[in-house]
Parts: sequence; structure tokens; C-alpha cells
Amino acid sequence: MDETQLGRWIEGYVRAWNSNDPAEIGELFTADAVYRTEPHAEPWRGRQAVVEGWLAHQDEPAQTTFRWHPMVVSGDVGVVEGRTEYRTDPPRTYRNLWVVRLDRHGRCREFTEWWMREPTTDDAA
Repeated sequence: MDETQLGRWIEGYVRAWNSNDPAEIGELFTADAVYRTEPHAEPWRGRQAVVEGWLAHQDEPAQTTFRWHPMVVSGDVGVVEGRTEYRTDPPRTYRNLWVVRLDRHGRCREFTEWWMREPTTDDAA
């Protein structure tokens, strides 16, 4: 994997995030993909489980803005730092760390995300 391939995969992920289209989601992952929504939760195993899990926890289209940059790209793994802004009332912002393992065809075979909410001025009150 290189940064270009990782970038293409993330662009597809963001498109699927905004469309919630099952075909777009499924196209990102291998048949035996493992998707960890947080480090200690039971992962979604297999493409169909990833699609079902994603749709069960979907965001509204165009509700988020995601910015990212690669921290490490080596072999089949990319580590990405991101920032997700939700245009909700009240707005929320999260910091993300993703570990993405792609196969030679550019599909994700293993995905793990860590996220934490940024405090707001309301949180300090």
C-alpha cells in the first residue's frame, strides 16, 4: 500500500459514509473483513456483517466533515489520524485514529478505529 492507494480507499469510505449505500459500503471490504468499531468491542466479521453494522449505526448523509492525514503507511497497513465534525445541534467533534489493512486489490481486510470526543465550552460548565 502507498499513500495514493490509502487515499483512494478513504475517499470511497467517505462517499459511503455520506450515501449509506450498501453496495458502496460492501465494495470497500473483503469478503472476510474484520471491522472493529472500538478496540475492545466485538468486531463485525465478514462483508455482510460490516454492511449491516454500518447501516445500524449510520450517520445522516452530509452530516459530517472528515479531514485526515496519514501517520504511517507501510506494507499493507495505513495508520490515519482524522477529525470528524458533526453538524448537529449541538455540534460535536471527534478525533479519530484508524488502522487500515488493505489487500492487493485495495479492499480493506481489517479496520480498527479509536475515537474520542473533543470537549466543548459547554462541557466545562
